[in-house]
This record gives sequence, structure tokens and C-alpha cells, in this order.
Amino acid sequence: MLRSAAFSALRQTKAMSGKGPLFQAARAMASAAGEETVTFDFCDKTFEGYNIETPSRSVTMTQAEAIKLYRDMQTVRRLEMAADSSYKHKLIRGFCHLCTGQEAVPIGIEAAITKEDAIITAYRCHGFTYMRGASPVGILAELMGRKEGVSKGKGGSMHMYAPNFYGGNGIVGAQVPLGAGIAFAQKYKGEKTCTLALYGDGAANQGQVFESYNMAKLWDLPVIFTCENNKYGMGTAAGRAAANTDYYTRGQYIPGIRVNGMDVLAVRQAVAFARAYAIENGPMVLEMKTYRYGGHSMSDPGTTYRTREEIQHMRSTSDPITGYKHRLLETGVATEEDLKAIDKQAKKEIDEALAQAKAIPEPDGTELWDHIYVKGSEVPYLRGRVPEDVHYYNTAA
Repeated sequence: MLRSAAFSALRQTKAMSGKGPLFQAARAMASAAGEETVTFDFCDKTFEGYNIETPSRSVTMTQAEAIKLYRDMQTVRRLEMAADSSYKHKLIRGFCHLCTGQEAVPIGIEAAITKEDAIITAYRCHGFTYMRGASPVGILAELMGRKEGVSKGKGGSMHMYAPNFYGGNGIVGAQVPLGAGIAFAQKYKGEKTCTLALYGDGAANQGQVFESYNMAKLWDLPVIFTCENNKYGMGTAAGRAAANTDYYTRGQYIPGIRVNGMDVLAVRQAVAFARAYAIENGPMVLEMKTYRYGGHSMSDPGTTYRTREEIQHMRSTSDPITGYKHRLLETGVATEEDLKAIDKQAKKEIDEALAQAKAIPEPDGTELWDHIYVKGSEVPYLRGRVPEDVHYYNTAA
């Protein structure tokens, strides 16, 4: 059991975020005390490989690391619940895509990589933004179009950014070639890092995905093409849109692994394995078998193309947080009381973040053209254009 002073510190707000000094102090205390590790085992069907061996069937980590995975999933779940409520109260307008049910993917990925590695994904991105270092206040403020949001209130749900996190991209599948480009830069600069380019099962049929496979393999780029297969591309079941739903095999000349994306430990293990492979050998395809509880977006009830019974079955048998909670209890890493305290703290943190975000004003109208036109010149011109072309973009008239 975690009954040490280290665990007591970890249960405090800033400590549990993994970013504050209390967290660092708790980790140091645990290390000094010779904190015990815990080993988790996987069933035989957790990983399936295509032209490659599969990761080890067991994973060992410190107890503090195991607890942090649980805390992060609870925080992201609460963050999405706050977004859902805010949208229904008309505090959030426009698009809003929630990852409720898929929390094991961003949390497991972040636990397996370094801050120097890069991630790029589509529009279901709130959890990734948080795990890459953005604050709950900044994320919620962005959702509500407030000026202290992570994109200054101008991007909303679909366009969020953080250190080495390149969005949040709205065009279906377009983030995949961008991810290959980021990996090209990493290799060009001689970095021992990789890029995870994530896309859904719906985007997996885009031609640019296969073009990216080709270029990545030609140049052996350190990119992990990661398909979040949540079974439905908007309202269409995967089997109705794809002749081959074994997405991890679709790289053809690129090896692949399918992993249970509802198991945060399995995601962590698979991504750590893929990262080591990609840095040394080139691209890999990962398929995360996951599930979203809500609709594709807030305008989709999510029940016209699947039954309520199906959703309830997934919640009751495969929920990533509930399943991981049972593992922590069975291995003696934490008690029910310990985990309830974490649940309560996560709710408190997000409730406070939501209140702060609501109090932030919207951007001033004078900022409408900021980050679009280059300032300081006689005639403003669009960013990305050279001054010689300014007469094409002259808006002064």
C-alpha cells in the first residue's frame, strides 16, 4: 500500500498534476525511501503484431507512476465533463469533440514518451493538450473563446496547441502528412526523438495517409502512425467504410501493432516499444482499439447508428478508468479511500478551473487580425508571404 509521506504529498492538488514542486518533492521522497515498484501483466490478446514482434506481456513501474496514470485519466474525464456541461449551457459554441471513454490513449502515450517528442492529432484533442502541458484553465478558456485560452480564444475545441503539440487539426487526415514532416525535421536535425501522428478510423481511408506511409518509409522517418479506432467515423461504422478494418496492417511495408486502447498500461507499453523502434528503424503503425461514449461531436446524439445498449455495455465492461482502478486495488498499490481522494481532488481542480475560465473576458475586437497580417510594415501583408507580393494582398484600399 502507498502509505508513505510521498503518497500523502502526491494527493495534493499541484502534486497530482505532475507539474508542481510538491510532485517533484514527493517523487524525491519516494526515491529516497526506496519506493517499491509494481508489475502488471497483460493477457495474450492485448497486442497483435504485423511483421514485427509484440511488446512484453508485463510492465513494471513505480507506485507513484501507477497512481499518476489514474489521476491523469480522472482529470481528463472531468475536463471533458466540464466541456460537455458548458456546451449545453451555451458557454461553448461551434464545434466540440469530446474524448470521453478514450482517456487511456493520451495518458498512456504521454507516459511513454519524452517532452522532446512531438504529437499531432485531429480535433478530439483536449486530453492531448492537457497531457502536453496546457492547464485546465487554458483549455476551458479556449473552448469558451476567452482571451487567455491556449490559442488566445481564436481556435476553440478543434485548434489547441502546447509545447511540441501541433494540434488539434480540423481537416480530416491532414495532420498525418504534417506529422511525417515533423518527423523529417527531427531526423534532419539528428534528434533521438519521434513524432506520433494520430488519426481516426474514418480518416484512415484518406489518400494522404498512404502517401505519408510511403514517404516515411522511403526516408525511414521516426514517426508512429497511430490510428484511434473508436469504431465509428462520424456516424458510419468502420466496417461499412473500409474493406480492411485491421488498420495496423495497412502500412503494408511498415510493421504494425494493434493494442487494447482501453487499457492505459497497454497503450503505455506499446508506445514505448514503438518509440524505440521508430527512432532506430523508421515508421510504425499503431492501432488503438478504443471507444467514444458520446457522439462524434456535440451535434451528434450518437444513438442513431448504434444502440444505447452497446454504449452501456462498453461503459460497464471496458471503461479505462474503472478497469485500471481494479488493477490498482488488486495489486495493493492503493485503497478505495486513496482513489476516492484522487477522484474528489480531480473534480475540485476542474470545478475551480471552470470558474476561472468563465471569468476571463473575450478577446478585444482590435485583436481580430493579430497573427494573420505582419505588422510593422507600411502596408500589412499576410504572414507567410514575401513583401514583394504585397500588392496582391493590399487591404488598405
